[in-house]
Amino acid sequence: MFQNLTDRLTGTIKRLRGQGRLSEDNIKETLREVRMALLEADVALPVVKEFTEKVRQRAVGQEVMQSLSPGQALVKIVNDELVSLMGEACDELNLNAQPPAVVLMAGLQGSGKTTSTAKLARWLQERKKKSVLVASCDIYRPAAIEQLRTLAEEVGAQFFPGSSDQDPVAIAQAALEQARKQHVDVLIVDTAGRLHIDTEMMDEIRRIHSAVDPIETLFVVDSMTGQDAANTARAFHEALPLTGVVLTKTDGDARGGAALSIRSITGKPIKFLGIGEKTDALEPFHPDRVASRILGMGDVLSLVEEAERKVDKDKAAKLAKKLHKGKRFDLEDFHDQLEQMMGMGGLGNLLDKLPGVGQLPQNVRDQVNDRDMHRMLAIIRSMTDKERRFPDIIKGSRRRRIAAGSGTQVQDVNRLLKQFTQMQKMMKKMSKGGMKNMMRGLKGRMPQGFPF
Repeated sequence: MFQNLTDRLTGTIKRLRGQGRLSEDNIKETLREVRMALLEADVALPVVKEFTEKVRQRAVGQEVMQSLSPGQALVKIVNDELVSLMGEACDELNLNAQPPAVVLMAGLQGSGKTTSTAKLARWLQERKKKSVLVASCDIYRPAAIEQLRTLAEEVGAQFFPGSSDQDPVAIAQAALEQARKQHVDVLIVDTAGRLHIDTEMMDEIRRIHSAVDPIETLFVVDSMTGQDAANTARAFHEALPLTGVVLTKTDGDARGGAALSIRSITGKPIKFLGIGEKTDALEPFHPDRVASRILGMGDVLSLVEEAERKVDKDKAAKLAKKLHKGKRFDLEDFHDQLEQMMGMGGLGNLLDKLPGVGQLPQNVRDQVNDRDMHRMLAIIRSMTDKERRFPDIIKGSRRRRIAAGSGTQVQDVNRLLKQFTQMQKMMKKMSKGGMKNMMRGLKGRMPQGFPF
């Protein structure tokens, strides 16, 4: 997300950093480029105008002109205004209600409401330790209720079994009654979508809203619709009291216009980002961290939090102990490391959060893809236990067998073994001289500008 905008803004700001002082002329030129970058990212025109005017007012003032490093001062202003545009802080779900706290999911057809309902249920259970009941009031879309039942089983949430011959309001009321009886903490109600906002849809969702009196009414919208997402959210809010927005499919959106437009146009905060298809691909929206990503400064805090949640600490401690004892790093260990990286969203997700990666050449960034990691895992899984523990025995005939078993070529097996050998050497350095030696060894292999 934001890749195009990040490329444009970091390029513009990089040119500014080299200048000893800023004048009204070069500020004007910079803001013209910022304006074009925002418009290309499909940010709504009124939002672009307001944003650039705020930056201009601060940039031509004493704050920048008298700064020892005016380029850096302007970067800070752009960062501050991006944070202000998207909301000063992360707006968490308000669950301060007599249980069950009801969350109503609304949105157009195809926006990802049902999947987001399951993702939110999982997030509430894992992060907030809440018991969750989910219910579908979508009696129109074929198999919508069954889809939510399947997803509820996958994430371990309770499911209220409504049916397509019931009235949606009756389903919502019955689900609320069951949640009360079972002392459930949160009830999430998924509603039907339409191809566009219409009177019938609004009337039905208003009746559901009145019946369950939700503490949170979240509008689920596809980020790839750009500024239309913000306009749709505004139209919806005029008919129903929204409390926040869930922006979905952000992993497929390189522009980010919706994220930058929604708060300004609707007055409602983005509460969550959907960052993939899996049920754990949901993250709270932190404006300050997103602004940092847009300006190519990474998001180390989110990366640390993600590692804290998803890295298997027992396996990590076991590997550290093994290396400390002087034992060799083997393909079983390599497999575990690859699995942990995939569990954190893959290489692309990790690199997005590292500072300075946005400044790498495009051809270097294009080389990073998760297909290679899946291929590597398939190759290792096609090996015997003995081959994983003693990689040196993997010669010609074994390589051909492994390639056939993993659906790859012998060249792929050769490449993996070469990468493993390099990783093995790095691990040996780390066990002998600690992290500094490993990072020093890495630096010589990385492209110029890589953030080590």
